[in-house]
Amino acid sequence: YHEGNTRVKVFGHGFKKSDILNEALNQARVEETGLNIPKIKEVTTIDGKWTIVSDYIKGQTLAKLMQDNPERYSEYLEKFVDLQILMHSKTCPMLGKLKDKMNRKISATDLSATVRYELHTRLEGMPKHNKLCHGDFNPSNIIVSDDGTMYILDWSHATQGNASADAARTYLLFCLAGNRDAANEYLNLFCKKSDTAIQYVQKWMPIVAAS
Repeated sequence: YHEGNTRVKVFGHGFKKSDILNEALNQARVEETGLNIPKIKEVTTIDGKWTIVSDYIKGQTLAKLMQDNPERYSEYLEKFVDLQILMHSKTCPMLGKLKDKMNRKISATDLSATVRYELHTRLEGMPKHNKLCHGDFNPSNIIVSDDGTMYILDWSHATQGNASADAARTYLLFCLAGNRDAANEYLNLFCKKSDTAIQYVQKWMPIVAAS
């Protein structure tokens, strides 16, 4: 909920303290890149529940704007991709490594040992980068303020790694939302604007899907 100029995010008792503190730390570190994101004000407890207090950004999510203005969908998608590419131009050396997180996630799946081995091998063979990756970059995590400025929310999954892995995840999020046409339009636009081969992003998809 929001209270004055702040947004108050209260976590249920089932959330681990370490995960909540890590989310706040990620967000604080990303603040230092200069990107437009809500700034952390306080980490506290309310009624015994861990709480992150940050700036309240007045506006609408990009997902809502896309839904309400279908005639402007392509325009909004282009701004979405531009924002993601801007984010990928930043580095945040203190964040965890994307490859390390993916290896842990793959190990934790119930896939067969043979499939896990194949995925770990593929992941190890992919180029190592140190770009800022969001991990859940989708239109519902973008707030567009009244003056048109775009802010990126929810940094709980942030890592440093390969931008194409981050793009593969965004593509899969569009697909999982049942919007394959939008997924393909997004991927074509991302690859064109970032001068990335579509095949390269596609090589990440089974690894990202498993993780």
